[in-house]
Amino acid sequence: MRHTELLLTILVLMFTRTSETCTSRFNITAVRGEPFYLRYCSSGSERKDETVAIRWYKGSGPHGRTELRSSISPRISLHDYVLEFWPVELEDSGSYFFQMGNDTHEWKLNVIGKSKHSCFAEKQLISKTVEVQKSLHINCKHPYYEELAHRISLYKNCEKMENNKNPVLQKNAEFEDQGYYTCVFFVPYNGNLFNVTKTFNVTVVGDRSKIIPVLLGPKVNHVKVELGKDVELNCSALANEKDAVYWNVWEENGKEPNVHEENITRTRTSDGKLYASRILRIENINEKNLNFSYNCAVASEGGTDTISFVLVKKEDMVDIPGYVFTRGMIVAVLISVVVVCLVVIGVIYRVDLALFYRHFMRKDETLTDGKTYDAFVSYLKECGPENGEEHTFAVEILPRVLEKHFGYKLCIFERDVVPGGAIVDEIHSLIEKSRRLIIVLSKSYMSNEVSF
Repeated sequence: MRHTELLLTILVLMFTRTSETCTSRFNITAVRGEPFYLRYCSSGSERKDETVAIRWYKGSGPHGRTELRSSISPRISLHDYVLEFWPVELEDSGSYFFQMGNDTHEWKLNVIGKSKHSCFAEKQLISKTVEVQKSLHINCKHPYYEELAHRISLYKNCEKMENNKNPVLQKNAEFEDQGYYTCVFFVPYNGNLFNVTKTFNVTVVGDRSKIIPVLLGPKVNHVKVELGKDVELNCSALANEKDAVYWNVWEENGKEPNVHEENITRTRTSDGKLYASRILRIENINEKNLNFSYNCAVASEGGTDTISFVLVKKEDMVDIPGYVFTRGMIVAVLISVVVVCLVVIGVIYRVDLALFYRHFMRKDETLTDGKTYDAFVSYLKECGPENGEEHTFAVEILPRVLEKHFGYKLCIFERDVVPGGAIVDEIHSLIEKSRRLIIVLSKSYMSNEVSF
């Protein structure tokens, strides 16, 4: 039983070690001049097949690959699932491929450099925010190079920290602890000593649990009241747990007897904010209570905030005098009647108004439309007794009214057309030259004999 437990423990440790050191991300960033590695993440169910070849490649060109071997460069070391750089340089940036049988995994490596006078790369930082007086813990751990390093040191702002034998920082944070903390792992390889860095950007902030209290609402509030009635003034604040909210209602002669201050109530919302409120109740309001400033304040270690409430007498509603209302109604009726009359006149005399507008504005849009006539009159031209009335209407009445009275120009076939031409072509041409077509419609006009 104990042997089984020991075997399970060893398997768990091996799987944990593999999961910690393998490189699962596609985009990888490395620092120039430091050792670096890529490790294929094999699952726990995968077993290494001795007959399957493992190869590493680097991308060259759009679709090309170059196989990597330890003999190509003394900086490159291959160990089955691991590709090591001693150290990595800028020209090592690019795509890398791990191939085992038919399985292929790809990484995108980007090598960056450090600033000239800096011990760390600014693009390779681990941000850490700590509240003041809370625990600041920095532990120099590395999943791959920690076991290979023979010495580990901790630096702050690129200066080695004194009295720090262990690469661990554990203390209550102060504002002066803010800065860049760099863990340096000194790793020997082939007679050379390499540095692997891991840098934390530590920011120390104030206690987030405490806020500066603030009262809600305008600084001065005018409250309209009625004499003899009661009123409640609510003073609410966004505050801390132990902040005091109180009313300042004392006069020179002492506190007013009809003014009562109730106990403070605190409510915490779902997002963690604390609201405190205190009500001042004034009963049977009298003249002494008017125009007096009732001040409410909230006080804490971070500061004090104050707002004021002033009671003013509510003015009685002033009724509109009867004669003003009557005059207003008469004026409204007269305006409505005038508007209706103007609309009716406009409808009845719309033609006259249009002609007057043309004459007054000296503007006639018919002068530029290329038309000769205002309207072509179509009527039955045979002068039989049965259609004499419509002939008279078309030839005599329409010209007398539209031409002589309103100034329109009509085209009447038997008056304005010179005989001898083709009738159909002439009619079509005259209609094209006219802006409108007037048809004197009758039963004879629609008969089969003359419909053409």
